Amino acid sequence: MQLTINGQSHQVDIEPDTPLLWVLRDTLGLTGTKYGCGLAQCGACTVLIDGQATRACVTPVESVAGTEIVTIEAITGDAEGRRVVEAWVDHQVPQCGYCQSGQVMAATALLKQTPQPTEEDIAAAMINLCRCGTYNAIASAVRQAAKA
Repeated sequence: MQLTINGQSHQVDIEPDTPLLWVLRDTLGLTGTKYGCGLAQCGACTVLIDGQATRACVTPVESVAGTEIVTIEAITGDAEGRRVVEAWVDHQVPQCGYCQSGQVMAATALLKQTPQPTEEDIAAAMINLCRCGTYNAIASAVRQAAKA
Protein backbone atom coordinates (compact mmCIF):
# COMPACT_ATOMS: atom_id res chain seq x y z
CA MET A 1 0.00 0.00 0.00
CA GLN A 2 1.26 3.47 -0.93
CA LEU A 3 0.96 6.25 1.67
CA THR A 4 2.01 9.89 1.53
CA ILE A 5 3.11 10.97 4.99
CA ASN A 6 4.73 14.32 5.70
CA GLY A 7 5.29 14.84 2.00
CA GLN A 8 7.12 11.55 1.51
CA SER A 9 5.87 8.46 -0.24
CA HIS A 10 5.98 5.23 1.77
CA GLN A 11 5.29 1.72 0.52
CA VAL A 12 3.98 -0.40 3.39
CA ASP A 13 3.14 -4.09 3.41
CA ILE A 14 0.41 -4.15 6.03
CA GLU A 15 -3.08 -5.55 6.52
CA PRO A 16 -5.61 -3.05 5.09
CA ASP A 17 -7.61 -2.84 8.33
CA THR A 18 -4.56 -2.02 10.47
CA PRO A 19 -5.12 1.29 12.28
CA LEU A 20 -3.05 4.13 10.85
CA LEU A 21 -1.61 4.79 14.31
CA TRP A 22 0.23 1.45 14.33
CA VAL A 23 1.55 1.98 10.81
CA LEU A 24 2.91 5.38 11.82
CA ARG A 25 4.43 4.24 15.12
CA ASP A 26 5.46 0.62 14.56
CA THR A 27 6.10 0.40 10.83
CA LEU A 28 7.46 3.87 10.08
CA GLY A 29 8.88 4.89 13.47
CA LEU A 30 6.92 8.15 13.65
CA THR A 31 6.32 8.02 17.38
CA GLY A 32 5.18 11.60 17.94
CA THR A 33 1.60 10.49 17.36
CA LYS A 34 0.56 8.92 20.67
CA TYR A 35 -1.67 6.04 21.69
CA GLY A 36 -4.14 7.17 24.33
CA CYS A 37 -7.38 5.25 24.44
CA GLY A 38 -7.71 3.33 21.17
CA LEU A 39 -11.37 4.41 20.94
CA ALA A 40 -11.06 7.84 19.25
CA GLN A 41 -12.13 9.50 22.48
CA CYS A 42 -9.00 11.20 23.82
CA GLY A 43 -7.37 12.62 20.68
CA ALA A 44 -3.74 11.83 21.54
CA CYS A 45 -3.48 10.12 18.15
CA THR A 46 -4.75 13.06 16.08
CA VAL A 47 -3.13 13.55 12.68
CA LEU A 48 -4.16 15.60 9.66
CA ILE A 49 -5.66 13.75 6.71
CA ASP A 50 -6.02 16.18 3.81
CA GLY A 51 -6.04 18.96 6.42
CA GLN A 52 -8.75 17.42 8.61
CA ALA A 53 -8.08 16.38 12.21
CA THR A 54 -8.44 12.60 12.26
CA ARG A 55 -8.06 10.01 15.03
CA ALA A 56 -5.39 7.61 13.76
CA CYS A 57 -6.22 4.89 16.31
CA VAL A 58 -9.49 3.99 14.56
CA THR A 59 -8.62 4.92 10.97
CA PRO A 60 -7.93 1.85 8.82
CA VAL A 61 -4.82 2.41 6.76
CA GLU A 62 -6.65 1.37 3.59
CA SER A 63 -8.95 4.39 3.98
CA VAL A 64 -6.08 6.88 3.76
CA ALA A 65 -4.25 5.57 0.70
CA GLY A 66 -4.12 8.43 -1.80
CA THR A 67 -4.45 11.15 0.85
CA GLU A 68 -1.97 13.60 2.38
CA ILE A 69 -1.17 12.55 5.94
CA VAL A 70 0.63 15.00 8.21
CA THR A 71 1.96 14.04 11.63
CA ILE A 72 3.41 16.13 14.43
CA GLU A 73 6.91 15.44 13.10
CA ALA A 74 6.24 17.73 10.12
CA ILE A 75 3.76 20.24 11.54
CA THR A 76 6.20 23.16 11.67
CA GLY A 77 6.60 22.82 7.91
CA ASP A 78 3.05 24.18 7.68
CA ALA A 79 2.49 27.93 8.29
CA GLU A 80 -0.48 27.39 10.61
CA GLY A 81 1.29 24.54 12.37
CA ARG A 82 4.37 26.68 12.95
CA ARG A 83 2.23 29.47 14.46
CA VAL A 84 0.48 26.96 16.71
CA VAL A 85 3.76 25.49 17.97
CA GLU A 86 5.15 29.00 18.62
CA ALA A 87 2.00 29.90 20.58
CA TRP A 88 2.24 26.61 22.52
CA VAL A 89 5.77 27.55 23.56
CA ASP A 90 4.83 31.15 24.38
CA HIS A 91 1.99 29.98 26.63
CA GLN A 92 3.97 27.05 28.05
CA VAL A 93 0.97 24.83 27.36
CA PRO A 94 2.37 21.34 28.04
CA GLN A 95 2.66 19.92 31.50
CA CYS A 96 3.22 16.19 31.06
CA GLY A 97 3.03 16.74 27.30
CA TYR A 98 1.53 13.37 26.38
CA CYS A 99 -1.58 14.74 24.68
CA GLN A 100 0.08 17.79 23.18
CA SER A 101 0.91 16.40 19.73
CA GLY A 102 -2.78 15.66 19.24
CA GLN A 103 -3.73 19.06 20.65
CA VAL A 104 -1.37 20.84 18.25
CA MET A 105 -2.77 18.86 15.32
CA ALA A 106 -6.36 19.70 16.29
CA ALA A 107 -5.50 23.39 16.66
CA THR A 108 -3.74 23.43 13.30
CA ALA A 109 -6.76 21.83 11.60
CA LEU A 110 -9.04 24.40 13.24
CA LEU A 111 -6.96 27.33 11.99
CA LYS A 112 -6.76 25.86 8.49
CA GLN A 113 -10.56 25.67 8.35
CA THR A 114 -11.36 28.78 10.40
CA PRO A 115 -8.49 31.29 10.41
CA GLN A 116 -10.29 33.64 12.84
CA PRO A 117 -12.13 31.27 15.18
CA THR A 118 -14.64 32.46 17.74
CA GLU A 119 -14.58 31.21 21.32
CA GLU A 120 -17.32 28.77 20.31
CA ASP A 121 -15.24 27.53 17.36
CA ILE A 122 -12.28 26.92 19.67
CA ALA A 123 -14.42 25.10 22.23
CA ALA A 124 -16.02 22.94 19.54
CA ALA A 125 -12.73 22.01 17.86
CA MET A 126 -10.46 21.57 20.86
CA ILE A 127 -12.12 18.51 22.35
CA ASN A 128 -9.02 16.37 22.86
CA LEU A 129 -8.57 15.32 26.48
CA CYS A 130 -5.76 16.59 28.69
CA ARG A 131 -5.24 14.87 32.03
CA CYS A 132 -3.20 17.84 33.27
CA GLY A 133 -6.07 20.24 32.58
CA THR A 134 -4.21 22.71 30.36
CA TYR A 135 -7.42 23.71 28.58
CA ASN A 136 -7.17 27.44 29.41
CA ALA A 137 -3.59 27.59 28.15
CA ILE A 138 -4.59 25.64 25.03
CA ALA A 139 -7.40 28.11 24.26
CA SER A 140 -5.06 31.06 24.86
CA ALA A 141 -2.46 29.58 22.53
CA VAL A 142 -5.07 28.98 19.81
CA ARG A 143 -6.21 32.61 20.11
CA GLN A 144 -2.61 33.82 19.81
CA ALA A 145 -1.91 31.59 16.79
CA ALA A 146 -5.06 32.92 15.10
CA LYS A 147 -3.89 36.52 15.59
CA ALA A 148 -0.36 35.84 14.30
